[in-house]
Amino acid sequence: MFFDNPFKTRLPDSHEALKGRAQEIKTSQTHAVLNTAMHPPFPDNLHKLVIGMGCFWGAERLFGKCEGVYTTAVGYSGGTTHNPTYEEVCSGRTGHTEAVLIIYDPKKVSLDRMLGIFWEEHNPTQFMRQGNDRGTQYRSALYAFDEKQLVQLKQSAEHYQSALKKAGQPDITTEIKMHEHFYYAEDYHQQYLHKVPNGYCGLAGCGISYEYAS
Repeated sequence: MFFDNPFKTRLPDSHEALKGRAQEIKTSQTHAVLNTAMHPPFPDNLHKLVIGMGCFWGAERLFGKCEGVYTTAVGYSGGTTHNPTYEEVCSGRTGHTEAVLIIYDPKKVSLDRMLGIFWEEHNPTQFMRQGNDRGTQYRSALYAFDEKQLVQLKQSAEHYQSALKKAGQPDITTEIKMHEHFYYAEDYHQQYLHKVPNGYCGLAGCGISYEYAS
């Protein structure tokens, strides 16, 4: 049962978290759809963003189709365990959420446009879940790479919260903080819905436009 596991509804304390490993999980170096590098170093003119929208398969496909995106990769962020496996993340004892690393060209697509997609295409009001996907690894999250970006992320949340409030929706529960680590997920997860076109995608938004508050 879902609620029999306390780590499905709360993040583990440091003494409860799994230790992990020093060795990184090996993945392909090249994006299966975009044919671009999935690992750094990336071109200096590109910017980075890490997001969590529930199951990372659909979220990666969503942003991989966005004009101006150079590459994407799925992985694990926001927790404490080093180089976790998928099974460890699903246990709830790593503290990570399923995440997507997005590398994009700010001259072709703005951060605000990326955030509009983020807010509209999932439900940021659901605590530690997305739809039927329940657990800390499905929590909504935004991770910033510098203080300026962090301010922008928080401002976008305030903007969308205003829209949700006008529509009678609950408060946003999205975790917004500075990026610490992005651990690449196993290779079979990378561009999963390209490899398995009929695979599962649980993305579902609130039906509220990001521009609704303006």
